[in-house]
Amino acid sequence: MLDTSPLIAAVERFADRLRAMPQSRLQRGAAAEGLELARELSVRAQALEAPQRGAGAAPAREMPDAGVFVVGDQVAVAGLDLAEALRAAAEGPLGLPGTAKAPSEMLDEAVRLVERAEAGATR
Repeated sequence: MLDTSPLIAAVERFADRLRAMPQSRLQRGAAAEGLELARELSVRAQALEAPQRGAGAAPAREMPDAGVFVVGDQVAVAGLDLAEALRAAAEGPLGLPGTAKAPSEMLDEAVRLVERAEAGATR
């Protein structure tokens, strides 16, 4: 079983920081950084959950811009969705079709994305 706790911890830490930020800081770019991360994590989770999107299938859904005050929740939801998708992919009998990356590599990459976004949003 893939241990996704590093991703969950990083996502929860960043989400909590976003939730605690004043409006002025969120508007100066922290919310945009968080939304960009939430969208990326969401796309990655959707790709793992539906790896065989055939021709005519609906494209990945984009995380909406719901405002600066909910971006922390969006990061949390997208990150936890990705953690669950990675855990399920690691347990699947067929692995990850269409990708050369192991779920553990994808997990490490996602943790780095969250850490970079947090650093960018909090400087």
